[in-house]
Amino acid sequence: MSFQERRDDQPRETAYETVDLGVLVIGAGAAGARTAIELVEQGVDPEDILVIGKRTHGDAHTTWARGGINGALGTHDPEDDWTIHAADTLKEGHFLNDPEKVETVTRRMPDVLRELDDWGMPYSRTDDGEIDQRYFGAQSFRRTAFAGDHTGESLMETLIRRARALSVPYRDDVFVTRLLTDDAAGRVLGAAGFDMDTGEFVLFDADVVVLAAGGHTSLYDRHSSRDDENTGDGPALAYQAGARLMDMEFVQFHPTGMVGGRYGEEWDGRLVTEAVRGEGGRLFNADVSASEASGGAGEQGSPAGERFMERYSPEQMELDARDVVARAIDREVREGRGTDDGGVYLDISHRDRDFIRERLPRMYERFAELGVDMATDPVEVAPTAHYGMGGVVVDAVGETDVDGLYAVGETMAGVHGANRLGGNSLAETVAFGVVTGAAIAARRQRGAVGGADSGVLYDRAAIHFADLGRLARSDGTYDPEALFDELREVLWAHAGIRRDDRGLSAGLDALADLRTRASDLAVGDPTTRSFAFAMNLGFALDVAEGILRGAAARTESRGAHARTDYPETDEEWRRNVVLHRDSVGAMRLTTTPVDEPSEAVQVALDAGYELDYHQLE
Repeated sequence: MSFQERRDDQPRETAYETVDLGVLVIGAGAAGARTAIELVEQGVDPEDILVIGKRTHGDAHTTWARGGINGALGTHDPEDDWTIHAADTLKEGHFLNDPEKVETVTRRMPDVLRELDDWGMPYSRTDDGEIDQRYFGAQSFRRTAFAGDHTGESLMETLIRRARALSVPYRDDVFVTRLLTDDAAGRVLGAAGFDMDTGEFVLFDADVVVLAAGGHTSLYDRHSSRDDENTGDGPALAYQAGARLMDMEFVQFHPTGMVGGRYGEEWDGRLVTEAVRGEGGRLFNADVSASEASGGAGEQGSPAGERFMERYSPEQMELDARDVVARAIDREVREGRGTDDGGVYLDISHRDRDFIRERLPRMYERFAELGVDMATDPVEVAPTAHYGMGGVVVDAVGETDVDGLYAVGETMAGVHGANRLGGNSLAETVAFGVVTGAAIAARRQRGAVGGADSGVLYDRAAIHFADLGRLARSDGTYDPEALFDELREVLWAHAGIRRDDRGLSAGLDALADLRTRASDLAVGDPTTRSFAFAMNLGFALDVAEGILRGAAARTESRGAHARTDYPETDEEWRRNVVLHRDSVGAMRLTTTPVDEPSEAVQVALDAGYELDYHQLE
């Protein structure tokens, strides 16, 4: 990797630093880290790699994934195997998943979990010292490995230690604003961005670019991410570079987000891990009369409401699929059986205090700091936007339509279909990190890196940096962060848990108005929050349009996509909605059929395995 301080032939206002390297990894969460690790382990010189992130090293959204990571180890249930894991994933995805990608993840995960163990992952253990596993929603067996309720944090720490041991280079606080491509050759040339601390523009001249920049659920008014992450960078960068997007209409609303009216706006939507329900947590509404009519809420200390999941899913109860539980909570609140703050109660007080503190330490500590003792009192929860099943179209090893451009983790599409199985997000990041890293290493060993035209790269960089320079001097009418908040309100109102044609059309109209106003922004220099949000807004507008257009086109209800005007699932719609950018920049839509699962996975599907919730009672 080599550096050039500035190009002398550029005007001062568009001067930039150049970084010349082989593989640029954009995104420093688990997907990016595992890809970089695999590159080095497959023989790529660490000096030829750079991992960049918008935050400091290790401060990624991965750390907020608390409940666990899936893999059919069979610790408690030896009859479990990868084919049943794949079957559960396909059923949860309502058979819109790419079966090949599902098989890639589920086949690999037992070995990947053991590899992480070798690297020092601090899993919770059984009495025999085995990696412990717990129930997660809609899973036939206990296959979610975990480290208390801080699995993502522990995974990230484990991967960082491994990356540092391999001398993987990393750069903090870099915001990528554009992928630069050679359209004639159909390949990526590198990326442009800026240093968020100094404001200096940076050009990355790279043979291969990996997008591991996360998802897009922060585009919703109520979400489980921090406000400046998961803003759609990865899908938007790929789409603007000529790659296709798929399944954007499928946005998972996690059933249990914290309720801001109770705990403060800074906590609104933050996740209460599914592990609480996996360890036996129960959901109650605030309808005292219904509880009394049925003989009371039950055990001492339980909320004085109705355990309402008995009406929606008597067999799987609180551990039914996330979309089922989220819609049930939403209905309870809409029909007046929720709390004054618009939530319901999640209660695990029937478990011993020591059990809660051991299995759910972060949740116990968080709520204790907010004045709630989980061992005696329920917590208040409501659905929150949590995960985008859609993303960039990639092939079997993660490469997009653009030669040399790859996508991994939540940025890519295909694994999750219409709804993600809990515990599969972390699994996807590390499984495809291995696959994509190995594929890029093999590509480089073959010398198949293309012949980049540096003139095209520098010409495109100069134009883009000049545009950024003008934006930094703009003194328009609208605050980009305020427009971003409006966009969040639009998606929550019109493309949320429940959708219909009128609302989706109104959402597209509102988005068009936001686009118009977004051309007249008041923006500070590149070190300011307003400049970063101007970039975020540009990405968000494209991703939001993809969500709304995909949802409007899909005239059925399936998984996380629930249309009140089309409440049934239509077998004719067992197709993926694919979006691409045409020659004049307009978003176009097509559909493609879904492949069938392999014979081995079909056998597991035919066997009809299903979670038995009542083992937890």
